[in-house]
Amino acid sequence: MTSAPTTTRAPRLPSLTGLRWVAALLVFGFHAGTMRIVAEPDLKAVVDKAFSLGLSGVEFFFILSGFVLVWSYRDGEPGRTFLWRRVAKIYPNHVVTFLAALAVAAWFADPVPRLAALGNLFLVQAWIPFGGYFYSVNNVSWSLSCELAFYLCLPLAVPWLRRARTGALRVVLVAAPLLILALWPGQQLVPEEQRWWFTQIFPVTRSFEFWMGAAAAELMRRNRWRGPDLTVASLLFVGTWVVAAFWVRAEFWAALLAVAYLLVITAAAQADVRGRWTPWRSRPMVWLGEVSFAFYLVHVLVMVTVLRLTGDWGTGLPGWRGPLAVLGFLLLTLALAAALHRWVEVPMMRRLGPRRPRSAPAAAAPVPSVPAPRSPADDRTPTPIEYAGRRRPD
Repeated sequence: MTSAPTTTRAPRLPSLTGLRWVAALLVFGFHAGTMRIVAEPDLKAVVDKAFSLGLSGVEFFFILSGFVLVWSYRDGEPGRTFLWRRVAKIYPNHVVTFLAALAVAAWFADPVPRLAALGNLFLVQAWIPFGGYFYSVNNVSWSLSCELAFYLCLPLAVPWLRRARTGALRVVLVAAPLLILALWPGQQLVPEEQRWWFTQIFPVTRSFEFWMGAAAAELMRRNRWRGPDLTVASLLFVGTWVVAAFWVRAEFWAALLAVAYLLVITAAAQADVRGRWTPWRSRPMVWLGEVSFAFYLVHVLVMVTVLRLTGDWGTGLPGWRGPLAVLGFLLLTLALAAALHRWVEVPMMRRLGPRRPRSAPAAAAPVPSVPAPRSPADDRTPTPIEYAGRRRPD
């Protein structure tokens, strides 16, 4: 016996917004280290060791994106509407930072190939396996090229996710890290000069992380997710990070951290659904998470531009000037990100986003339907969405 699908609003997950800031900070720290801003050897060693795995913050974003989009996907929504909402989210910030990067390039008389610039503008650069293309203009925007590819695929994949058996979704969770691990021997099939692109940039290979998050979200919608609570998941993540940084070969990092990130994301989401406190859902953390997208897009551009203007590019800053410069870059980037979020991202999302019917409340958008329970025993355990949608008798 089956029940009709529910249209109760999916619970909000503010802790996942707060966690976005942590991921953005990891990427910032990694780039601050690779730019050698800190010249003093002992201090540099600390920065390098602390943020050696910081590039995996992008991996966190991809897993989180898959999870959040499937969790909140509006069943029955036309694919073009979903895609337009996502473009309205990412494209305005992309265009502004694209133009800013072109202005900086013009100031320093840096050559910018037209085809590379066009590929970057239209977010197809991650499909082009040449460094002058996928890292063109504002180089961090390669990840937006991947995200756009995921957005194009998701409306086609969601019907399968909704119908898929629980066992099939769990196979995805197991297969994704194994496929990530298999990229390292698999790259031998690719010309050597394109191996970095194949393992780190190519949207198809980076989609493993996205679909991992998507499968976990669908399991949690059905109340079929089985994982540790946030405390245990956080300890596992910290332990994985330390072990990977000190004792694990680099080719195993991505697969290990994918699992650790997924456990933290699902545990934080579960805590939000059940109304439990987490350190990531405070107002400051949620605000930092909201500006993290803009922060990510501007952080490399800010650091490189300032270092080139001051003549410190590639040389580093001695003594405590290095760490102070990193702190200054953090604050400056955060201020610019806040401005970009407030005056570009938010108003353009409102202007470009699909119009809601006048009769519907502003916050009452359609929500994902929850698959019907398959057995009487299942009927006694409400899904997270059903649980959050219950109302007390009037």
